[in-house]
Amino acid sequence: MADAYIFDAVRTPRGKKKGSLWEVTPTQLVVTLLKALKERNDLDTSKVEDLILGCVTQVMEQGGNIAKTASQQAGYSNNVSGMTINRFCASGLEAFNIAAAKIMSGQIDLMIAGGVESMSRVQMGSDGGSIFMDPAVAFDQYFVPQGISADLIATKWGYTRDMLDEYAVRSQERAAQAWEKQAFAKSIIPVKDVNGFTILDRDENVRPGTTKDVLAGLNPSFEMMGAMGGFDNVALQKYPELEKVNHVHHPGNSSAIVDGAAVILMGSKEMGEALGLTPRAKVKSFSVVGTEPTIMLTGPGPATQKALKKAGMEKNDVDLYEVNEAFASMIMRFLDDVPIDQDKLNVNGGAIAMGHPLGATGNIILGTVLDELEAQDKEVGAAALCIGGGMGVATIIERV
Repeated sequence: MADAYIFDAVRTPRGKKKGSLWEVTPTQLVVTLLKALKERNDLDTSKVEDLILGCVTQVMEQGGNIAKTASQQAGYSNNVSGMTINRFCASGLEAFNIAAAKIMSGQIDLMIAGGVESMSRVQMGSDGGSIFMDPAVAFDQYFVPQGISADLIATKWGYTRDMLDEYAVRSQERAAQAWEKQAFAKSIIPVKDVNGFTILDRDENVRPGTTKDVLAGLNPSFEMMGAMGGFDNVALQKYPELEKVNHVHHPGNSSAIVDGAAVILMGSKEMGEALGLTPRAKVKSFSVVGTEPTIMLTGPGPATQKALKKAGMEKNDVDLYEVNEAFASMIMRFLDDVPIDQDKLNVNGGAIAMGHPLGATGNIILGTVLDELEAQDKEVGAAALCIGGGMGVATIIERV
């Protein structure tokens, strides 16, 4: 089996909902990155065989196979094919894993994998789905929204609001410090308007002055939904050992709704050598798991354990972990499943501070862990995400 190598990774800044990137279409976000990738690497795009993008809400401006559309709009060769995939919140990492599998199988030599989500322009959930829309399906599967699942995790394993807020403050502090030390400078591509003026060049949602006292003043986000919508009762039917659902999540300890995109250039060693591309890392392993769908967000731990086993590694063989901060409680759950020092986890902050552009986040955090491995001169990194409906995805890479 061949190795799959990462040659370059870039992303846009993450713009807060209805913020600076509201005027930019999702296609243009991807086009911005594809043009930068071509320029940075003097890339002969006729050698790129496929572009796979993760995107969750594939309607309106994000419909119609945005991967192929963006490739053409960026001026890439007609030889480049395109595919858009949806594995909910892990779509951007799943796009990478599919691309890696194609390269490792020897069937494709050069690909781009990435993700995009404009949550300002295309409303989350506007693509529908029977689990959300059909009462018969939702009833049979004990469906609850993700916020209820996050609160259910906190209730079941005893994660208090104080614990979650403490973690959220740390995420904000680390993100602010990361921007201060320019930790993302290698990968950030500023988004510009048609006149060439910069619209956004840094993650827009970071709040450096966040404290636990500030967070203490925020009301729970999902308490009314749980009570008035009946979802607490549904969750308790599935988990009758619990007396009630403790609603401990709020906007300050949950991921922010933002806009953004990311792409990674990857391929075989031989194609890299032929094009003069310097490999930065290679793929060690990747995994996907299914989990119980009502509690839903417990997948990162099992997925990481599975990927470690496939790579023949133990948890301490990984130098840095990036786990998407969908909600603070699922990070607590991950740390119980994969006990590691928090100094190895999300060292530059995460989605609580910088936001979670659904289809792009998995790709963003893989690029982030690679940049930080290089900055710290370390070797092995892992990225993992929880996923709606009860799944988890993880990927392990090693510098070369």
